[in-house]
Amino acid sequence: MARIDAFLKLGREQGVSDIHFAVGVPPMFRMHGDLMPIKFRDLGDTELETYLFEILTKNQRDRFKAGEDLDFSYMSEGVGRFRVNLFRKLSGIGAVLRHIPTEIPAFNTLNLPRVIKSFAEFRQGMVLVTGATGTGKSTTLASLLHHINSTRQENIITLEDPIEFIHPSQKSQVIQREVGTHVNSFSDGLRAALREDPDIILVGEMRDSETISMAMLAAETGHLVFGTLHTTSATKSLDRIMDALPADQREQGKIFLAQHLHAVVTQDLVRSADGKSRKAIVEIMIMNNAISNLIMSDKTFQIPNQIQTGSGTGMQLKDQALLDAIMAKEIDPDHAYLYANDKKLFQKYVTDPSLITSQ
Repeated sequence: MARIDAFLKLGREQGVSDIHFAVGVPPMFRMHGDLMPIKFRDLGDTELETYLFEILTKNQRDRFKAGEDLDFSYMSEGVGRFRVNLFRKLSGIGAVLRHIPTEIPAFNTLNLPRVIKSFAEFRQGMVLVTGATGTGKSTTLASLLHHINSTRQENIITLEDPIEFIHPSQKSQVIQREVGTHVNSFSDGLRAALREDPDIILVGEMRDSETISMAMLAAETGHLVFGTLHTTSATKSLDRIMDALPADQREQGKIFLAQHLHAVVTQDLVRSADGKSRKAIVEIMIMNNAISNLIMSDKTFQIPNQIQTGSGTGMQLKDQALLDAIMAKEIDPDHAYLYANDKKLFQKYVTDPSLITSQ
């Protein structure tokens, strides 16, 4: 048993989402969004390296010693499965381990708007799930793929870095490939996937222009593509895609978005009213003629107005979702204020005046 497993076991017993290790400080737990040190000594460089190297393969140790950051999955017997990021910083090495539930959550347990589940019914085109790191994008996508896997006969290919949720094939065939292990990059994996008779492709991160271009090609040639971006709104997601494309491809990019993008879901995790958990707050944009026209006329800045008026079809802005959750006493209003775009709308709900004066 690796010595780091003791910290992972303690974290799992306390229900934390992430365990942080860094030189010069004790291990820290991320619980309900807050980062808290545990009662342990400050970690030394050699001590921490010893802990972490116990869970690396020889190839991973060699790559890390050569200067690479590492992303990989680690299974701790009797504790669980974790996504690991191992890196170097000014004071020495560090690592973050995120627990990955063994069971894929059913969509109905996530308390997300039901319209999101309908996005799994598309047969081609693109659906984006976006948000900052740690906002539940992988969980939402895993639940959608699980729904497809258990109800339809499809060939599903996932490209991940690293593989998180494990999807045993059910009615569908699920092929999971890991960047750095099975393919060199997301773009290489996409290029190969197009020759593997896919129906659905999951792109774990659309992080560069080549990956974005290949994902767009897959979507416009009759495949359903789910992808993620580290963006914080629907509008910023569209702008991110356009900005990533070479100048001579941007007009084609606008046509693609207007014709083949079905929806953008943007997630945040906000502390619950009792402080014991977090609730997913989502912005939802669903493509319609009005939004398509705004994209084609370079007026994406007007899309929030269309989202606001499209509530009847399931669309919603993040601020409205926050306000609804506050009124339902589901989330902490102080925490909601920090995530709001138009903070003036939320000031009357804030219980800590220092939050307002510090803005």
